[in-house]
Amino acid sequence: MDVTTLAVALIGVGGTLSGTLGGALLSQRVTREQNQRADRERAEDRHDRAQEARRDLYARLNTTARAYRVAARDAIRAAERGESVEPAVLDAAKEAWAEQYSLAQMALPKDVHEIASSLNRALGFGYSVVKQLPSAPNRVEAYSRARDWFSRALSDGVYLLRVTLRHDLGVEVEADFERTRTRMLTVLDTERRSLERLLASEQATRPV
Repeated sequence: MDVTTLAVALIGVGGTLSGTLGGALLSQRVTREQNQRADRERAEDRHDRAQEARRDLYARLNTTARAYRVAARDAIRAAERGESVEPAVLDAAKEAWAEQYSLAQMALPKDVHEIASSLNRALGFGYSVVKQLPSAPNRVEAYSRARDWFSRALSDGVYLLRVTLRHDLGVEVEADFERTRTRMLTVLDTERRSLERLLASEQATRPV
């Protein structure tokens, strides 16, 4: 075999090996890109499902909070008019909120949980306000305070929860949100503690 023939043979073998190696590398690259794309799609799918679950949870939390407040407010108005009040309606609203709040506690971010927790205390206190109305020493004043609590402070608290949930979802983002949130949360807690002290003082001065 002369040198030219040997060179041609070597070039042919080298070309075959190079082509095989290049094909293998290209195949690996394509497979890697396909895997990366599949990983991204799975991550996006997980994110979308998590976001959808969070929206559903937030919607239920907002709905039950509003229903609880409305049920209590309606019970106050009915009792003030001398109408019979069905306690099962208010109790059902209370239980529905408690269930959603319990579920939400495991999933809420810290700042959102702070609002929900404060509202939970305010709603629970409101429930006791309604239950104490029949034994209030001054019915007119007691009904007036109860109406104000559910129509003003607690109404603002439910609104604050809704705005906070929408902000966390990115639906309603306000530049000055943190300042507004802090101010409204402070007002809600202050109003609740003030009314708690007032009712406790009245309870203490009642004749046994």
